[in-house]
Amino acid sequence: MLPIKIYLCKMLENKDKSSTSLSELGEFGLIKHLTQNFKCNQTSTIKGVGDDAAVISTNKQVLISNDLLVEGVHFDLSYMPLKHLGYKAVMVNLSDIYAMNGTATQITVSIAVSNRFPLEALEELYDGIYLACKNYKVDLVGGDTTSSTKGLLLSINSIGEVDKEDIVYRSNAKPNDLLVVSGDLGAAYLGLQVLEREKQVFEVNPNSQPDLTNYSYLVERQLKPEARKDIIELLKTLEVKPTAMIDISDGLSSEILHICEQSKVGCNLYEEKLPLDPQVISACEEFELNSTTIALSGGEDYELLFTIAQEDFKKIKGNPNFTVIGHITEPNEGASLITRANQKIKLTAQGWNALKND
Repeated sequence: MLPIKIYLCKMLENKDKSSTSLSELGEFGLIKHLTQNFKCNQTSTIKGVGDDAAVISTNKQVLISNDLLVEGVHFDLSYMPLKHLGYKAVMVNLSDIYAMNGTATQITVSIAVSNRFPLEALEELYDGIYLACKNYKVDLVGGDTTSSTKGLLLSINSIGEVDKEDIVYRSNAKPNDLLVVSGDLGAAYLGLQVLEREKQVFEVNPNSQPDLTNYSYLVERQLKPEARKDIIELLKTLEVKPTAMIDISDGLSSEILHICEQSKVGCNLYEEKLPLDPQVISACEEFELNSTTIALSGGEDYELLFTIAQEDFKKIKGNPNFTVIGHITEPNEGASLITRANQKIKLTAQGWNALKND
């Protein structure tokens, strides 16, 4: 387990005199040092770290996904511990594999770092990556390291597999299918708001450290999300195959619209059905934010959004892991939010946009 205890700081500005410069190891020495504790356990891994390329053998459909995380864009090291960053970076990628109804098997990790990072900082980063690999039973099979003039950049490739008949795309939702979400929504975004607020307090008073007791769930959802491998396993146990599926990284409304666009359908999403944790509701009141807006547009929840045929409803009915939040309609009806006042509003994507202008 990774304890969520945050100490705000001006990250790595004053390196300890006992810290080790990366130049003392060199590129290959660094890779060997950081990966020495990683062992390959997947039967599909023939060759991992140590050669020109990894070797993987499987008779299933191969799934490949990639995410690039950039310091100052995707994370802030003044409140993101490096161990949590390593863990989260893996989760972000594995979530894409599970969203295809697959099993994650391997990852590669590439990093670019500036000279302000000592070896000990990267050891912390790889401790988080190691823990994620151990918990989710995936193998680290390769990657690269290089220097950076802009801080830390972290790129992870995830590899998975799935039987051809089990793969789920975004493009097969049908009218009258039910729209279902796992877990709850909005907590990760609010965790970010809490951390950003405490950072501003710290910048005014560097002796101040945050008390996050009342926000523990929100902060954990931001700093240490979990990819929903358990949901894929549960669906298999219940003998439910989604007709379409996607993970919620950029916000619920954005992901619903992706499914609608790819499947060429519309949908009705019901505001009263959105699953919200009590800490989300109380934090929205404190920050004077609309909880529906946060649930729709917050992002980084890494829950699974999927559609199922109506005849499968009895298989998930009453299961606390799932909430039916709407249904799929004919394409000419468009994508709509049905408010608590029974008003029909056009659903728009207002979540994370990696290429938006500041």
